[in-house]
Amino acid sequence: MKDMKWFEDMEKRIPTGEVRTRFAPSPTGYMHVGNLRTALYTYLIARHNKGRFILRIEDTDQGRLVEGAVDVIYKTMAECHLDHDEGPDVGGPVGPYVQTERRGLYKEYAELLMERGHAYRCFCEKTASEEDAGDFDRGDDPCRFMSREESDRLAAEGRPYVIRQLIPHEGATTFHDESFGDITVENSTLDDQVLIKRDGLPTYNFANVIDDHLMGITHVVRGSEYLSSAPKYNLLYEGFGWDVPVYVHCSPVMRDAHNKMSKRHGDPSYEDLVNQGYLTDAIINYVTLLGWSPRGEQEIFSMDELVDVFDISGISKSPAIFDIEKLKYFNSEYIRAMSPEAFAKLAEPYIRRSVKNTAYDAAAIAALLQQRTEVLTDIPGKVDFFDALPEYDTELFVHKKSKSDKDSSVAVLKRIIPIFETLSDWDDEHIMAAMTGLAADMEAKNARVMWPVRIAAAGKAVTPGGAVEICRILGREETLRRLNVALEKLS
Repeated sequence: MKDMKWFEDMEKRIPTGEVRTRFAPSPTGYMHVGNLRTALYTYLIARHNKGRFILRIEDTDQGRLVEGAVDVIYKTMAECHLDHDEGPDVGGPVGPYVQTERRGLYKEYAELLMERGHAYRCFCEKTASEEDAGDFDRGDDPCRFMSREESDRLAAEGRPYVIRQLIPHEGATTFHDESFGDITVENSTLDDQVLIKRDGLPTYNFANVIDDHLMGITHVVRGSEYLSSAPKYNLLYEGFGWDVPVYVHCSPVMRDAHNKMSKRHGDPSYEDLVNQGYLTDAIINYVTLLGWSPRGEQEIFSMDELVDVFDISGISKSPAIFDIEKLKYFNSEYIRAMSPEAFAKLAEPYIRRSVKNTAYDAAAIAALLQQRTEVLTDIPGKVDFFDALPEYDTELFVHKKSKSDKDSSVAVLKRIIPIFETLSDWDDEHIMAAMTGLAADMEAKNARVMWPVRIAAAGKAVTPGGAVEICRILGREETLRRLNVALEKLS
């Protein structure tokens, strides 16, 4: 074990006097919704309190690592405006910020804990899975009662061992959580969890406590599944004589009343939601509200507004149900609030999936879509009729509300075609005037003319935009060709 000066020097490095939070993902390939929510809450707590937000990569579970997953973490955080003040890529005063690069630290602290009588070497033969799970009855563990001299002798002989936490048999441990309040657990129900595995790497539970302390973390945000481990964390802090951070345990995000969201069951990750046509800002807004309630009625928040209003007291201890329809609502609100130019740029790749003909202006088509789009992936199917008139049934010309039927549609098309052919200008104003003029001449409502023109031009009952806009974007020549096709079908 290092001398005490080394430990004292480590203490001197720890930043104090500010709120410090950390997001500590494992690089396992994608950012699930619960992970994103944890990242958001840790970020918002730090920013709301003018503190520091730290990224730490927890890669001690080497078996679960996925190549390229660290890049996914960086990319997701950048897209979600989660700019970190310290981390593997930007450095900081308490690095390194990758757990495997800190592996030399953990054994030293485990040995310090043994010196203080809060840990012991265990030489019993156990499988790695049992060690990781802490699945071991300490009452049957002879190593717990072994003298320090005997333990040192066996270790010096090269006998493999793990280091376990020595949990008191008697008494109880009480910890405080910001959402769940004070929780007391009988020490007799806690297991002597493994702190250092046989390969010298720390377990998740031990590395977390050491890193959180040495990085000066003041608020620890994590899932409520870690509530059962919190007493053991507390006993570790007490064993070292360290202050316990503020615990914020968040209840799970659920698919429904009975099932947690899970990638294995096909529930979407952040990347999936983006690929399904949801805007990052809408996802951030919605995910923040999964288990946190602002004061007042406001639901739509920018990131800056969330920083202003975020308060730990608003975090609920009840599970939150992920509702894709609610996310769609948020997404459509964000789309409608965009500038037309920004939406046109965003929508163009989706428009071009089905409208390959560059003669059709993507920005003009986008203008029809902005108020009618919930998710971006709906766009190709809404506008495919521009490239090619679909096959359609003439029953589409029958519409009670517009007082349109096949015979009236024939009459309208026969009269509008020559009017369109002689229009001086092909723009909204002249196209509209041509159709309303014909309706007046026929002593009919405008819809009686516009319904058959739109069906003939688009070949669909439901379209973004009406007859005027569709005809204008198609152009005079293509509009007339399609109206003549309809006349032929109806005749």
